[in-house]
Amino acid sequence: MARTVRCGLIQATNACSTEESIEKIKQANLEKNLKFISQAAAAGVQMICMQEVFTTPYFCAEQETRWYEAVEKIPDGPTVKLMQETARKFGMVIIVPIYEEEITGIYYNTAAVIDADGRYLGKYRKNHIPHVAPGFWEKFYFRPGNLGYPTFETAFARIGVYICYDRHFPEGARALGLNGAEIVFNPSATVAGLSEYLWELEQPAHAVANGYFIGAINRVGHEQPWDIGEFYGKSYFCNPRGKIIAQASRDKDELVVADLNLDEIREVRNTWQFFRDRRPESYNDLVKE
Repeated sequence: MARTVRCGLIQATNACSTEESIEKIKQANLEKNLKFISQAAAAGVQMICMQEVFTTPYFCAEQETRWYEAVEKIPDGPTVKLMQETARKFGMVIIVPIYEEEITGIYYNTAAVIDADGRYLGKYRKNHIPHVAPGFWEKFYFRPGNLGYPTFETAFARIGVYICYDRHFPEGARALGLNGAEIVFNPSATVAGLSEYLWELEQPAHAVANGYFIGAINRVGHEQPWDIGEFYGKSYFCNPRGKIIAQASRDKDELVVADLNLDEIREVRNTWQFFRDRRPESYNDLVKE
């Protein structure tokens, strides 16, 4: 019998004017995503992931200390606690990408992983932090991750997380595979004209090179007042052969659902022995400064 997991991705526009208070913005986005999670539960979804820093707009379009107010503790902050209750209610694994505070002044772009029984399993901190003009001023807000490339044994599959800009770096994608990931979720915020031509190339390539499934999430719409471009959606799942098996539109709020047959991982790896044929002793130059 096939080992199949029904997974979901949520892509959405920012739910509230950026002129409102941070708390009101976060509450509006939480309410929007909770409705999608309820919809996903009704559709039988077992694992779900939201987009990068899902409780806020993509505030890295400017450099303002105001947005430091959006940080929360993980796992003791209100959003993770709420998502633990939600996971328990629906028996659903939830990946929760938010702005994390370690201590005052030390902040990370992080995703918490909640198991289907509501247990907090751990977190991934975005490792690669861009500072790219115009409008991707992430080093103003985030320290580089310091937790490596962990994977998490959930009720339904062993998963990994890779956040947005990380996807341009094959080294971490390989590390997630070697650490046992069967599904890698990549919550993102990326705009047309910058990386859209790579959106359907890089992550299917990672899936093929490492023999796992990928769920890639992007937000949608134009976020004011910055309007750094169109967040073009097109969230998708691809299989270990690099084939996109379910995909959202580019311009509307949407829940993407796909059944992932995890038995395909063994089938692909038995054909393409990339892990067997690696030559790590020859790769030393790759990790030199």
